[in-house]
Amino acid sequence: MPRSVNEEVNEALIQPFSPEEVKRASFQMYPYKSPGPDGMSPVFFQKYWHIVGPEITSFVLEFLNNRRFDGKFNYTYIVLILKCESPKYMSYLYPISLCNISYKTASKVLANYLKSILKYIVSESQSTFIPGRLITDNVLIAYELNHYFAHKTWESVGHLALKLDLSKAYDRVE
Repeated sequence: MPRSVNEEVNEALIQPFSPEEVKRASFQMYPYKSPGPDGMSPVFFQKYWHIVGPEITSFVLEFLNNRRFDGKFNYTYIVLILKCESPKYMSYLYPISLCNISYKTASKVLANYLKSILKYIVSESQSTFIPGRLITDNVLIAYELNHYFAHKTWESVGHLALKLDLSKAYDRVE
């Protein structure tokens, strides 16, 4: 199996996280996101970063660099939001997770970190949620396959194209 990550990317992956990455992640969050169990929204931390920033940074770096995590911050409320007036199935509900800001910040730092290497580790056939790739690319691929099937001389009996409709748990991924 060929390697997906070269030496240069591997070197970047093993570097410790920095305070700058934590601050950047904190300020990338939408200020008025729903508060978590701590009752706080990102706007508070962004506005008073000069006061709370060192504490958040210390918590996030301790978790990401030293793998120490205080369990009291690992509380999440899962809330179901209606997609329609009278839901009959679970698929008619949006599940959202309300996490503490410190937890959200650590997740955002990791997400930013992984964005740079996704192109190396995610298959080229994955066309959604990867920067520079569009889900509409799959329409073109399907058209080309259909054209290929229509003009192919088959030695064996027939051919098959399969279309799958996969539903996902969340309608939106950040």
